Amino acid sequence: MDALRAFFRGLGFVEIETPIVCTSPGVETHLAALETKACGHAKYLTTSPEFHMKRLLAVGFDKVFQVTKAFRDGELGDRHNPEFSMVEWYRVDADYNVMMDDTQALLQFLTKTLWSSYVVPEAPGVRPAIDMGGRWERIPFKVAFERAGLGDPAAMDFDERCLALVDTVEGSIGRHAPEFLIEYPADMASLALLKSGDPSVAERFECYAGGLELCNGFSELPDADLYVERCEADLAARASMGLPLYPIDHRYVSMLREGLPRCAGNALGFDRVVMLLTGAANLSEVIAFPFDQA
Repeated sequence: MDALRAFFRGLGFVEIETPIVCTSPGVETHLAALETKACGHAKYLTTSPEFHMKRLLAVGFDKVFQVTKAFRDGELGDRHNPEFSMVEWYRVDADYNVMMDDTQALLQFLTKTLWSSYVVPEAPGVRPAIDMGGRWERIPFKVAFERAGLGDPAAMDFDERCLALVDTVEGSIGRHAPEFLIEYPADMASLALLKSGDPSVAERFECYAGGLELCNGFSELPDADLYVERCEADLAARASMGLPLYPIDHRYVSMLREGLPRCAGNALGFDRVVMLLTGAANLSEVIAFPFDQA
C-alpha cells in the first residue's frame, strides 16, 4: 500500500476520501448492496466510490485517487469477500487508453518494488508464474470471443453472452501475462462512453492476469439523459428478476446536468492484486480478517 500511494503521489494525484455510507449504491443488475440506516434514513454501504469521486472532478479536481472499503452482498469465495479493498482513480482530459497505461504502469511498479523483477510467483495448482513486463495486449471483446471459438458476441442475447464471458472467455485471457479486455458491446457499457466512430462498443476495459479479473475502467459517460436512461433500463431488469430497486443518485444526475469534464477512471480490486503479487491462491490468505473471522 505504501508503494501504491508513492506511485500516485509521484504522478501528482491527490488522495481523497468519500462516504462509506451513501444514498445510492448504483443500480446495475449485478450489484447486491448492503442496506443500513442512519438518522432514520435508509442508506447503503458503498459498492464503489465512483459517484462521489466524479462529483469532485466536476468542481475542479483533475487527478484524484482513493483507497477505500467497498461492500457487495452475496459475493464470498476464493476471489470474493463481502468487504474488500478498492483503489479507484480518475483523470480529467483522459480516456480509457490513458487508464490502461496507468494500470500497467502501477502494477509493474508494485511488482518491481516487491520482487526487484517483473515476474510474480506461481500459486501452485491455481496459476503459473506471471510475467508482468513488456506491453500488455489489448484484446477487443469480439476478438476474445472469436479466439475462444464462440463466434460473434453480437449474435448472442445478453444473458447468453454474459454466461459465455464468465464460463469460457475470462479463463482464456491473461494466463501467462496480463491482458486487457476492451471495447465491450454497447449494452454492456455500464457507465462508459460509447466509442467515437463505433457506437456499437463502449470505451470500457477490464484487466486479467493469471485468471484474476483485477479492474474495471471507462471513459466516463458525461450525458445526464443517457445516464438516467441506462439506470431506468437496469432498474427494469432488476424488477423483472425480483431484485431490490435501489434509488438513482439524483445528486449525481444534477452534477452531470451542470457539466462533467472529459474524464476517465478505473476501479482496482486491491486484495486480488495482493493475491497475484504474492502467489496466494485464496483471498483469505491476504485479508487479515476475512468474512468468517470478522
